[in-house]
Amino acid sequence: MSPPSDHFDGTRFFNPTPPEPQPFTAVPRMVLERRTAWPAHIDEPTRQPAARDEAAAVVTFVGQATFLIHTAAGNILTDPMYSERASPLAMMGPRRVRRPAVAFDDLPRISTILLSHNHYDHCDTRTLRRLARRDDPIVVTPLGNAALVRSAGIRAVEELDWWQQANTAPLPITLTPAHHFSARTPFDRNRALWGGFVLSAGGKRIYFAGDSAYAPLFKDVRTRLGPIDLALLPIGAYEPRWFMRAVHMNPAEAVQAHLDLEARQSIGMHFGTFQLTTEGINEPLRALDEARRANGISSETFRTLDFGDSLRLR
Repeated sequence: MSPPSDHFDGTRFFNPTPPEPQPFTAVPRMVLERRTAWPAHIDEPTRQPAARDEAAAVVTFVGQATFLIHTAAGNILTDPMYSERASPLAMMGPRRVRRPAVAFDDLPRISTILLSHNHYDHCDTRTLRRLARRDDPIVVTPLGNAALVRSAGIRAVEELDWWQQANTAPLPITLTPAHHFSARTPFDRNRALWGGFVLSAGGKRIYFAGDSAYAPLFKDVRTRLGPIDLALLPIGAYEPRWFMRAVHMNPAEAVQAHLDLEARQSIGMHFGTFQLTTEGINEPLRALDEARRANGISSETFRTLDFGDSLRLR
């Protein structure tokens, strides 16, 4: 484990700026908050991933925080999640409303996985096991996650601290800070680090935020790593604010993160797949449109992709 730092006390990781996430004892109160009902299932056809052709990168939205990123150096998958439930249990826990927009068997060979943290909707060991058997990819992840990843059969794992650059990946990848927390059980809270990633492909910088509350870190990413051509920012799972504001941005905060990053384009993610919180399924899209208009940002500059749709960076 790494020496103590501004986000590690020698035993557990922490956020260097407020607010702090609520304790585990607050979870029952949050679960009892009144929820806007979601549909049980949205039946949408799967899509074939778009070809890269001459683009610097092609980014395809699979669902939740899973993106397929085609580059000349190989195919990248972010926070791969193909299971039916975001849970350690097959019969309990948040269930998918939408299937993955690109079928697993239609994924091209994956050379690199970017794994932002260990929560079940981002780190699914069943999916990692399938990818390990099929593709034997490299996994780049924050400190403290390697043992979990290796338990899924992944052989090549590189752990990074914030601001460190990967040595094993086929293209430049830097781990960036996030304002969040980690846990797989009630007993391992913050034993592993969380983060986002900046990768460079064909001269373009792509930022994948993972999960994060709003914090000054977005300005730091821009200052330290340069202009961002495409930011992939979470916009869902943000209500009630008394609980979620310390771990997830709402759409207005995601727009502010876009401005802090000075991103040329941003794409919203982390919505419309699992009902993790109380807001309605379409509320993130409505609130994003409202925040965009309030800040004079066009729908081409910050938008969402339909599930299975792709964006080409030329």
